[in-house]
Amino acid sequence: MKKELLIGTALVSTLGVASVAEAVTATMSGNHQTGIRFNSPTAGDDSRAQVNDNNFSVSLEETTDGGMTISSSFMLMNEAGGGSSDEDAGFSLAFTDGSKLDVINAGNASGSHDISVPGSAGAESVTVTTSNKAPTGLDFAAGATVFGVEYHTADDFLADGLKMSFSISTGDGADKSATLKNDGHYAVGGTYVTTAGDSTVTIGAGYSSMEHKVTGTQPSTEEGGMHVGISAVTGDLTVALGIADGESTAGDKSGAEYTADVVKAGVKYVTGDLTFNVGIASGAATDNTMGSTSTGGSEDSKDVASASISYAVASGVTAILGYTDVDSSDEGINDTTDGSAWYIGANMAF
Repeated sequence: MKKELLIGTALVSTLGVASVAEAVTATMSGNHQTGIRFNSPTAGDDSRAQVNDNNFSVSLEETTDGGMTISSSFMLMNEAGGGSSDEDAGFSLAFTDGSKLDVINAGNASGSHDISVPGSAGAESVTVTTSNKAPTGLDFAAGATVFGVEYHTADDFLADGLKMSFSISTGDGADKSATLKNDGHYAVGGTYVTTAGDSTVTIGAGYSSMEHKVTGTQPSTEEGGMHVGISAVTGDLTVALGIADGESTAGDKSGAEYTADVVKAGVKYVTGDLTFNVGIASGAATDNTMGSTSTGGSEDSKDVASASISYAVASGVTAILGYTDVDSSDEGINDTTDGSAWYIGANMAF
């Protein structure tokens, strides 16, 4: 109940004092990316397919007489695939001191500060066995419900170069069911930026914890975890490394809960109109049935290596050649659905 009161108070107290405006400022942006993906699974026939990624976003923003900026957005995406939309954005309230409050579908403060690690810029993908729980993202345990708020401090919070975020959310009030539900979360994250010689160094870290509800057997632990990463930019060269560790679930009563860890590293180099990306990611997970201690069982693993070359053909137009290789195992047994994939295509952004 405390979470609901906190969220409601934040929404009413911030939006309620805003000046009423007749119209807001709207800006549009988006991209059209299309190309061909070539897949070579470890077992089975090679295949190829056209890949589309089409997005159209509208950003809305206005400033009150007191200087507070209120913004929101919505997006139409993948029109070629039959049309879909992402209209669950909330409001962002930017204050004159540089801090910001996101209300409704705010997000998770831990995931807001995970370091971006370079990898292929292409749209290639490799399918692995669905029961393989090994993650490859740093924020795999960073979940939140739409009923939440996230507060972002101004720059130089407590120390020069430090910025932090804090978030909390609650469940939708629905009764328990066989499908495991996120019943709330709290999280904290931070990013610290400094210089070392000719390099700009960024350190990001976060911690998240979630509460669940499900009928019958309950998870042995609440879902959550931590991540930390570092990125160094020296001229046109970017080098980044990140690690994560935590507990997660498969999402239903009969599925698994698991402990997992991830290591990611990548390099990006820009020379003229060319951008080179190289990245690796290694994830491992030990999964068990719901209610177990998640300490036994055989290990799932996933090792990903990727690279790409991007060429700026014209303003807003980029040609992309990408490659990804995935080596995975499920319950200690090699996965025959892994393999490699190539991608060649172009992206037009506006």
